[in-house]
Amino acid sequence: MGALDGLRVVEIAGLGPTPFAAMWLADHGAEVIRLTRPGTAHVLGMQRDLLDRGRDWVELDLKSPAGRDAARALICASDALIEGMRPGAMERLGLGPQDFPDHPALVYGRMTGWGQTGPLAQSAGHDITYLAATGILSGLGPAEQPLPPMNLLGDFGGGAMYLVAGMLAALLSARVTGRGQVVDAAITDGVPHLATMIWGMRAEGQWSDARTANLLDGAAPFYTTYRCRDGGWIAVGSIEPQFWARLCAALDLDPVALPDRMDRGNWPALRGILATIFATRDRDAWAAELEGTEACAGPVLSIPEAAAHPHNLARGVHGPDGPAPAPRLSQTPGAIGPGSLLTIDAALARWATPRR
Repeated sequence: MGALDGLRVVEIAGLGPTPFAAMWLADHGAEVIRLTRPGTAHVLGMQRDLLDRGRDWVELDLKSPAGRDAARALICASDALIEGMRPGAMERLGLGPQDFPDHPALVYGRMTGWGQTGPLAQSAGHDITYLAATGILSGLGPAEQPLPPMNLLGDFGGGAMYLVAGMLAALLSARVTGRGQVVDAAITDGVPHLATMIWGMRAEGQWSDARTANLLDGAAPFYTTYRCRDGGWIAVGSIEPQFWARLCAALDLDPVALPDRMDRGNWPALRGILATIFATRDRDAWAAELEGTEACAGPVLSIPEAAAHPHNLARGVHGPDGPAPAPRLSQTPGAIGPGSLLTIDAALARWATPRR
């Protein structure tokens, strides 16, 4: 009985941000039924795709009249739909937003890289090319080369989570007005919105377009990572003066005797001083001294190490079905449900009762 209990969502199977958004809704109690091509439980052909957890699926050939009719019937019994095809693809199937005049409260969630309109709307793309067009990729990575932060920033941060937020806003509105709407979630819209603070800092002359030259991109000696003797790394986030003072104490440094850390011209020298000290001990030795203190520093963990970390274990962050639902709600916590293959008749029978 999650916070979204009673919400019915049809998901047109897709890649990346589309299943992630559907997973998030299912984690929090929505009943999501995924429509997949016959013989394809998981879009990537994986035996077990964690992004597909917590929801049943129906195999339908949407290119056939019978498949489209079945999909239309299921959508009419739902509150919302999620799809991630190129603009116009659902319309060509006869399943576009305008094809449900008898369901005015339907919230129609559309997830793309470029959005439903604009010169590049029909173009191919991936996380890296969407980030490139936002101006944000230019600031990521070392000074020598822009590099993407896996596909977390575009697909999931600026994509899926904006689709979720937009759909929830539209669903709240539909409950009041009886009118649904189309949610046009584009990665090239979401990522710039995520970077609002950076745009503001740049407007004030506090952010340079160069990589590794700013407060939060690894240039500052008090906000970066340092290699340890064993090849491991320590992450340092000692921005505030009290955190910096505690870090200096742990490194046996006198802050007063050091170059002024707020003068960016001193950053390379300060980084060199700290790098030399951190290289004298193994990562875990530094972690034992720094983690959990006011130094605001800790070890850079691998994924298996993170799963076994005492803090993450105590909070149950990781499990056999992947990371736990987030965020945590006090009265209606999220949960990971089972999923199985349904026939279309079984799916329609399940949703035969009126929507709430």
